[in-house]
Amino acid sequence: MSAVIIETQAAPGIVQLTLNRPAARNALDRELIEALAAAFARHGACDSTRVLLLAAAGSAFCAGADLAAMRDLGRAPALENRADADRLAALLRAVRDCPKPSIACVQGAAFGGGLGLVAACDVAVASSAAVFRMPEVRLGLVPAVISPYVIEAIGLRRARRYFLSAEIIDAGAAQAIGLVHEVVAADALGATCLALALEIRQGGPQAVAAAKALIAEVGRLPQAALDQRTAEIIATVRAGGEAQQGLAAALARRQPPWNA
Repeated sequence: MSAVIIETQAAPGIVQLTLNRPAARNALDRELIEALAAAFARHGACDSTRVLLLAAAGSAFCAGADLAAMRDLGRAPALENRADADRLAALLRAVRDCPKPSIACVQGAAFGGGLGLVAACDVAVASSAAVFRMPEVRLGLVPAVISPYVIEAIGLRRARRYFLSAEIIDAGAAQAIGLVHEVVAADALGATCLALALEIRQGGPQAVAAAKALIAEVGRLPQAALDQRTAEIIATVRAGGEAQQGLAAALARRQPPWNA
């Protein structure tokens, strides 16, 4: 059985973590969430790791949550439903709070939780073919757990549009709104991300970690409260009738009742 995360040494001190569920468009199931959180925790504590690259196998970066799992979790006991939401919140926090800088290398679609991963990384570079979307409201859901990271990246005013419209954001628009820092040709993505990692590696390891901590202290609200609240929101919403109808419709490839 293939590993859901492939770890490679891109250069001395630079580790690439590659999401490896290409057949599922790297959708975030429990195994992938736990494996990625563990990898960030492990490398965050490893002195030899200086920079992390987050990439993905296949045509999509990450399609977000598995729809069937979301539907089933909405029907599950409340504690099980909430525990799953807490796992995603813990993963995004592990990415954001990792003392080692992270660069998202986005080659394809990054939807929902996948877009949240991009926003949680310190730097994001996208292929010109990449597309982004928060489709949750079309499914009767809300982008709750990813919201602190996305709003930090694009701001409240832009979040009002994209949270509510669920429209596709192409790579150029993603750069314009601050979701990604740079857009490059598809065949230049790997080299561009590695070159940026090499630039970051020139900083003192302790200074880089301190700079990350400084940004967090200056620029963020208390994270624990946000994690608790956003996990509560998604666990509650997906257990509701509208979310169950929307997820069922998506799985059946038909319009949800509010668009029928």
